[in-house]
Amino acid sequence: MQQAVAAVLSQIYEGDFAGFSYSFRAGRSTHDALDALSAGILTKKVNWILDADIKGFFDNISHNKLMELVELRIADPRILRLIRKWLTAGVSEDGQWSETKIGTPQGAVISPLLANIYLHCVLDQWVMEWRRVHAKGDVVIVRYADDFVLGFQYRDEAESFLKQLRERLEGYGLELHPEKTRLIEFGRFAEGNRKRSGAGKPETFNFPGFTHICSTIWKSGKFTVKRKTIGRRLTAKLQDIAVKLRRRINDPISQTGNWLTQVVRGYYNHHAVPGNLKRLYTFRRETARHWLLMLRRRSQRSRWTWERFEALIDRYLPEPAILHPYPLNRFLAKHPNKSRVR
Repeated sequence: MQQAVAAVLSQIYEGDFAGFSYSFRAGRSTHDALDALSAGILTKKVNWILDADIKGFFDNISHNKLMELVELRIADPRILRLIRKWLTAGVSEDGQWSETKIGTPQGAVISPLLANIYLHCVLDQWVMEWRRVHAKGDVVIVRYADDFVLGFQYRDEAESFLKQLRERLEGYGLELHPEKTRLIEFGRFAEGNRKRSGAGKPETFNFPGFTHICSTIWKSGKFTVKRKTIGRRLTAKLQDIAVKLRRRINDPISQTGNWLTQVVRGYYNHHAVPGNLKRLYTFRRETARHWLLMLRRRSQRSRWTWERFEALIDRYLPEPAILHPYPLNRFLAKHPNKSRVR
């Protein structure tokens, strides 16, 4: 039932959602959001980045305010009644039921769409209006789920926006995470400005899965945005592989090798972006190391030397290769008018 209602509501809201919203929408992926962000920074006059994070967003959505926002677009009382029932269905853990007064249902099919509707009304529409009325310089925004990044030309506008954003979210029962929300100098002039002031290298920020860094193209010296896998995400993935390898300690080598082939290729499919080749080699090397340790634990008289193990690496662990084009090239090919950064 939730799937059916979500399918109908998606068709209704798809025409309403902003172009810079990339989460939980058909035909839009994480890489589309990443491309849009890079395109916005490279093609607009972006000198300051607001990296914003809403504290416990999915757990703090007000049911009453959500229903008020849904009722602005949906009038069918049967649909509204179903949504209310799903929101208040509660959670059952270890045979104990507990009521849910705020937040969207965890794991429910309808939850991502309801969260997107909430942010569309609370954040997206307000940002578009603020930019139209108050911004004198360039302002770009890209949102993926509750993670959003804004680029500003002028610092005073960024600071004013941040102050008003806090007030806006408070009115809907939300707040920005005090430690994860930052305004940083970032863009083509950031490195020079910070070097003259003795502030060191420009700060970096994270956006779905990647750390974004001020950099230059080595041939031309032009400014670019370098992206690499977030370090803690890479470490967590390797730890997860190590745990699963220990569970496979008695499996045939070919079976484990075929499984690792799928894991490595799946990782490359998402993370093989230009500029991230070093992290890909690190992932492959560390995956191989965990596999070798597992093989050596199979016997107290293990004969697995690194030289012998290299044959397995060459057979089962693909060499890293860049699979994605440069973000600006792909973005301009898909959206020649660059509307989805506005």
